[in-house]
Amino acid sequence: MRVGGTGTGRWSVALVALALLSACASAPRQPMAPEAALDLPGGEFLFAHAPQDTQAADMVRRAVANASPRLSRWGTFHEPVTLVIHPNHAALERAANRPGYDFLRAWARYEQVEVQSPRTWTRAGASQKQVDELLLHELTHSLMWQASASVSDWTRKGIPLWFSEGMASYTAGQGYRVPSLEDLARFLHEYPQADPLARAESLYETENATVYGAAHHAFTFLMARYGEERIRATFTAMREGRDFNAAFQEAIGLPADAFLRDFRRYVYLRGFKGGRLNPPGGPPRGEGQGLPGIPMISPTPPSLPVRSGPPDTTLEPTSATR
Repeated sequence: MRVGGTGTGRWSVALVALALLSACASAPRQPMAPEAALDLPGGEFLFAHAPQDTQAADMVRRAVANASPRLSRWGTFHEPVTLVIHPNHAALERAANRPGYDFLRAWARYEQVEVQSPRTWTRAGASQKQVDELLLHELTHSLMWQASASVSDWTRKGIPLWFSEGMASYTAGQGYRVPSLEDLARFLHEYPQADPLARAESLYETENATVYGAAHHAFTFLMARYGEERIRATFTAMREGRDFNAAFQEAIGLPADAFLRDFRRYVYLRGFKGGRLNPPGGPPRGEGQGLPGIPMISPTPPSLPVRSGPPDTTLEPTSATR
């Protein structure tokens, strides 16, 4: 989803953030003060902003604090994260190098998050709840990369968009924002060659909502079927040197493209309506785990042969770029 990210420690990160801000903000800016740091159990966070965004920075700081307990399920940050608050949308697009992304409000990297000042999101500004949700999503990205890699190799892990965006959307509870599983099933039937999972990069600009929805539902399926512990194990395997595909197979127990085939069949055949894609007799779902039609399976779920369905596409090589 993101590109870039440099620096090896607190002060180098802060200097990069301030350099970016100076290119984006026209008003004079005071140096980052020590009190701008926020030390939380899960990590350290720094904030850079122009004077006119002091109130907006307070909202961002509260959002980071509010996000911390929900981020802790995935681990802790290895490096400080700097949040750079930009005075308008054009400045954010320049910092993220994403021209024409009108919907963009923030952009995360390994140790830095670019944020459009909440006061400029709408004419009335943003609510604290909206800022909380956005920052939880973006910080999930940064934590995923820090849990999976070092600052020198995080862009080379090949984490696909469906996994990174799905994890962030799932963690931030954004299922209500994306198209439903029924919508996704209709899309797969109508456009069987336009795979929003394995070919998300090529569809991102034209089918943004479908790509985000497919990612959210695929990660939800992954969580319900295999559980949180195996996903954290995927991060550990990547941090130990494996790329995403090797780490996924090691931790989850099947190749990523096989998992996506299972998920496509689940959606295409509308397993979410109550149908079962796996034979009975498997272990019962753990308490509070699993979804109807998505039993918890261990180790590798058998797949039901079908006579028709979406094409069995395979994962394309991906980068950390959205």
